Amino acid sequence: MQRPVPRWLLVLIGLVIIIVVGSVVLFSTRVGKQTVVNNSATAQTTGTGPTPTPTLTPTPTAVPSGKTVFLIMMENHNWSEIKNSPSAPYINNTILPMASYTTQYYNPPNNHPSEPNYLWLEAGTNFGISNDDDPSANHQSTTRHLVTLLNNANISWKSYQENIDGTVCPLTNHGLYAPKHNPMVFFDDVTNSNDPNSSYCIAHIRPYTELATDLQQNTQARYNFITPNVCNDMHDACAPLNDAVKQGDSWLAQNLPTILNSQAYKSGGIVLITWDEGVGGDGPIGMIVLSQDAKGGGYSNTIHYTHSSTLRTLEEIFGVTPLLGDAARATDLRDLFKRFP
Repeated sequence: MQRPVPRWLLVLIGLVIIIVVGSVVLFSTRVGKQTVVNNSATAQTTGTGPTPTPTLTPTPTAVPSGKTVFLIMMENHNWSEIKNSPSAPYINNTILPMASYTTQYYNPPNNHPSEPNYLWLEAGTNFGISNDDDPSANHQSTTRHLVTLLNNANISWKSYQENIDGTVCPLTNHGLYAPKHNPMVFFDDVTNSNDPNSSYCIAHIRPYTELATDLQQNTQARYNFITPNVCNDMHDACAPLNDAVKQGDSWLAQNLPTILNSQAYKSGGIVLITWDEGVGGDGPIGMIVLSQDAKGGGYSNTIHYTHSSTLRTLEEIFGVTPLLGDAARATDLRDLFKRFP
């Protein structure tokens, strides 16, 4: 009778089998890997053999180029004086058929005269101002206004003003230039507290005649605030036309094509044309949008807007916060766009 195999011997035999099988598998794996490496090297050297699997690297997401915005300010006319007016053939026959516009855009309630509306477009409030006095009387110490938000975000801005000479910060009337139509000069952080020699102010508030060269050289700012002089913005009736609406319409006919033909506009630029205030009330006044991103084709709506809507839209386009003043409660202009920037 055979004696049973001791349990310790069975365990030992099992361990030996595991070690042997493991060694065989490990050897086979190494040989296989070496074969792949050799084949891959051969393929790279001779151009034959299996193609090595490429290493996948993430494709960086392209950062969209910044939008360039041009805000052109006109003066003191209700939309009913512009739409279908024989004095505004360029607006009606050329601009509107390719633009989006609204028929229910108003200055903020009871916000008159001009200056409070320009301040509103910059800060979402009139700061309690109800006159057109110079910055010496109406300057503000707050930094909560649009161009300072832009500057803090490294977004360039300029205010192009017709009939300034560009050698000083334009804090007072000069010929057909009026500071009441240039809101940036009412803020101490722009003017170094009403210093006519402020280098920051002079660098950012430039003669309108420089815009064409800036556009040609593609050195314009991201935000461009444009004010024609008091004859060309429809404020005053001047010789030789003696028709305020026709003067403004003619100015647009002569100057708008320069913007529309620029690389800045063709690369996703936006032109906004509006009026500062209604006459005999709060409007409605005009708001016209030109852009490849706008619905265009003469599209119009009847949504209620104010200057707060424009300010909110500008902040959203440039991605700056906080929403300033009444802009936080306003409806933006996105309905006028097919792709809101």
